[in-house]
This record gives sequence, structure tokens and C-alpha cells, in this order.
Amino acid sequence: MQLPEGVSEHDPIFPIAAASELAGMHPQTLRQYDRIGLVVPGRTRGGSRRYSARNIAQLRQVARLSGEGVPLAVIQRMLDLEDEVQDLRAEVRALAEQLREERETRPGARVFATNAEGGVVTLTGTTRVRRQTDIMIWRPPRE
Repeated sequence: MQLPEGVSEHDPIFPIAAASELAGMHPQTLRQYDRIGLVVPGRTRGGSRRYSARNIAQLRQVARLSGEGVPLAVIQRMLDLEDEVQDLRAEVRALAEQLREERETRPGARVFATNAEGGVVTLTGTTRVRRQTDIMIWRPPRE
């Protein structure tokens, strides 16, 4: 779905009639999915539902999966996990940006990682870090 410039896939912009048409579902089905917490749209101040492009994609996925016989409880778990993955990816991007800024603005700063056994490893710009590693930035004291 092509969105206008400046509009995020998470912006609640579609009223229920447009969302139901875009998702290929009856509006009552969208209301039911909202009631059970499967796909929850944003709301206007007046309480009207407003669906985002992300909600539309989720509704299409629900339709496809339920058409394949997947129970709604399983679909709910899948959607929750996808949202969690999206959140984690955003957090990783933010942390990578923060790390990049630290390296650029503080040339004396060193980055360390601790492994599962508690050992400390100094990281260079090309060191690859395993998932089970904690990263810490050491900043020299200001003089």
C-alpha cells in the first residue's frame, strides 16, 4: 500500500468503511477483531475507529491465516510476536545510532562487551557481537 509522503504505516488514517474494503472484510468482522484484541485500531477523540496501513496488513494476514485454518488465538500470538520483533528492531537501530554517535563524538571512548561467562572483550569497529553479549560504553572522565 502506497502512503502519502510524511504518513507512517502506523498512523491511524482509515475509517472502518475504507479499512474493511482495503482488507476485504465486512466492517462487523473488524469490530469483532477489535473487541477481542486481535487487531486494535486507533481512535478519534469522538471514539471512531481509525485503522493504519499496518492494521490493514494485519487484517489481510488474519484473513489469509484463518482461511488456512489457523485458530485466532494462534494468529493473535503471531501478530504479538511480529510487533515485538518490530519493536526490538527499532531499539537495535536506535542503539546502533547511539553507539555510532558516541564513537564519532568521543574518540577516546572505548566499547566493551561481556560474554556469558563474565569475561570482558574490547570491541573494535569490525568486531561482531553475539546475541548473548552485553555491550557497555566506557567514557573517560571529563577533565
